[in-house]
Amino acid sequence: MSQLVETARQQLRGAVLAAIEGAIAAGELPKAPVPEFALEVPGDRAHGDWACNAAMAGARAFHAAPRKIAEALTAHLNLEGTFFTKCEIAGPGFLNFTYDPAFYGRVLMDIESLGDGYGRSDVGKGKRVLVEYVSANPTGPMHIGNARGGVLGDALSAVLEAAGYQVEREFYVNDAGNQVNRYGLSIEARYMQHFEPGFPFPEDGYKGKDVTANAEAFIEEHGDEYVDRPSEERRQALISFAIPRNIQGLHDDLKRYRVEYDTWFHESGLHESGAVDRVVELMREKGLTYEKEGATWFRGSEYGSEDFVLLRSNGVPTYVVPDIAYHYNKLVTRGFDTAINVLGADHHGYVPRLKAAIAALGIDPERLKVVLMQMVTLMRDGKPEKMSKRSGEAITMANLLEEVPVDAARFLFNSYEPNTRIDFDLDLAVKEDSQNPVYYVQYAHARICSILRNLAEDGITPRPCTSGELALLTAPEEIELIRLLSNFTDEIAGAARAMDPARITRYVLNVGTLFHKFYNACRVKGVEPELTAARLCLCTAAKTVLENGLALFKVSAPERM
Repeated sequence: MSQLVETARQQLRGAVLAAIEGAIAAGELPKAPVPEFALEVPGDRAHGDWACNAAMAGARAFHAAPRKIAEALTAHLNLEGTFFTKCEIAGPGFLNFTYDPAFYGRVLMDIESLGDGYGRSDVGKGKRVLVEYVSANPTGPMHIGNARGGVLGDALSAVLEAAGYQVEREFYVNDAGNQVNRYGLSIEARYMQHFEPGFPFPEDGYKGKDVTANAEAFIEEHGDEYVDRPSEERRQALISFAIPRNIQGLHDDLKRYRVEYDTWFHESGLHESGAVDRVVELMREKGLTYEKEGATWFRGSEYGSEDFVLLRSNGVPTYVVPDIAYHYNKLVTRGFDTAINVLGADHHGYVPRLKAAIAALGIDPERLKVVLMQMVTLMRDGKPEKMSKRSGEAITMANLLEEVPVDAARFLFNSYEPNTRIDFDLDLAVKEDSQNPVYYVQYAHARICSILRNLAEDGITPRPCTSGELALLTAPEEIELIRLLSNFTDEIAGAARAMDPARITRYVLNVGTLFHKFYNACRVKGVEPELTAARLCLCTAAKTVLENGLALFKVSAPERM
């Protein structure tokens, strides 16, 4: 794993702390506890590669103006043996540090050495994280929101793994409860209508084409065998037939979308094992419940939520009880350090209830992290595409993938922060030009491969460069690109902390942009052999970072376009 940027950070911290101690020892600053200060890479690198706010942070402790503190610190600052060559004071007292030119060569050597391991770190310290995402009801095909959730959860899992967490991916199959009962009523109606056209269809039933298709498939196997059976028996047979078919459909569609799971966890298993009943009993034993009008309520108001019903007056659990049992299973039974749920924004009211329940059970609610994602609107010719799951006219995830390449779908869905609504432009997604972000990034990779092929025809291939040769890379476009490549490990760690894998999509887009800029400004072929070798090293480093970044969200890096 790359430690260069982290090493630079630690070098700066040590140098600033030593400067503070030196200024105190010289009597230029009063004795006082050293204040906490920040070191960060500024968005605008025009004034330096790192910025430090130690002077501002120390104003109160040292009873002095930040500018005066900054002057005292720079007088005692020793950068010898670090990756930095100078420090300047800016504005009210910021300390801006500039890399020694040799640092850039070290970055390229680091990328060459680590290859597909470049970008990885041990920030997560091997902590076990369970990421649950999509978890669509097995009562029909997946919709566009599931397409967004699929790539979000998948990319987040990959980012966490790259940041040093031990990650498992899970799909929670809601194969029990009201929605399955309603699906059973719907498919029963379609089955019976085949033999009795006037058989009523439930008012709130599922009208998708898959319901009819499952009923017809059942008829092919069983004919009219169940027409005269009791309704409950008939409905159960139809559910037992259709739900596994639907789940297999979810498997197939997700696999086509490059989404695969370590575990498919079935809600029905929680009921069958008695886990749902046990969690209610546990809450009773802890004095967390009370009875009202025949129902069993949870004292949620004592844990930051609101009181809510666990068991209805007929003894049937509400929808939240299996979810409490499920999260108890995640965090206690299976012992994950953290559980991350990727959910639609319509779950925002549900999250406080779930956190209150697990807190009441003695589980730190901070171990449950929830990523809420906003809605997706499909756009064509600048207008929204209509979709309605209940009418049977929904644009499903499978429909989307028939029209849009998987690379484009995954890249574009992962281009937005989870809490941002998406207007997914179907016309843009299929364009093969620089307006399409995924095409633009992939073209940068293909362009590098073309450079390598053309040079290879002349007998010039990438080779390890000396630090002296790499020091020839001084053009602004070269330095700007190397700086960005050096930040890859930090970007992944930051995306993991923020649970926002879209940061990596934006990052590789920036790498593509800066590579195209470098390509247009700096010739690789036809210059001095040493400079050609150094620029070739930069090309292969950019190629490695593009490949590693795209791999995090399973987007291909083509060699020809």
